[in-house]
Amino acid sequence: MGRDNKTILAMVWARLKKIKKLNLILLAVILVTVGTIVVVFVGYRKISNAPDILLSSIKDGANLSIGKIRQTATRDGRKEWSLEANSALYIETEKKAVLQDLTVTFFLENQGEVYLNAEQGILKTNTNDIEFSGNVVIKNADYKMTTDRLIYRHSQRLIFSNDPVHISGESAELQAESISYNLNSNKIELNGKVEATIGEEFAL
Repeated sequence: MGRDNKTILAMVWARLKKIKKLNLILLAVILVTVGTIVVVFVGYRKISNAPDILLSSIKDGANLSIGKIRQTATRDGRKEWSLEANSALYIETEKKAVLQDLTVTFFLENQGEVYLNAEQGILKTNTNDIEFSGNVVIKNADYKMTTDRLIYRHSQRLIFSNDPVHISGESAELQAESISYNLNSNKIELNGKVEATIGEEFAL
């Protein structure tokens, strides 16, 4: 084999080695990128399903905005309510989370459930109190209530509103200027210009 042929082979071999090295570097970059994406995705799923972990990881004074979340409140090992929202903005300095398009399920002692939907909500992260606003709707097995604004006091298990409310059921409709709903006793108190429309099928 001539010297020129050897030179050409050496050049080809050097280029092949260079291409192989570049391919290895490219493969390594791809693997690192994929690994980072997987870690971020798994971490996001973890904090989305357990916001308490997220809240404890936020540094003082920091704000954090994330997508859909779930949150559950328990007392003495018993689940009292669960919440889902399409988005949340955590404001650590004010100890609150601003929620959008949220649904809350309240669990009663008699195994019943009360469902609440609202356009906006503010969850106080240090007390689990919640303020609801924007097309607030509450439903249970018998009645549906609508209002513009509602407040839930977690320590008392009390839902109340000082805005006009409308309650409708199969055989009756009621309106009032304010309402108080005790979830422990499952009793509703209406106040201020209470009006009722009762159907013929209504029975006490």
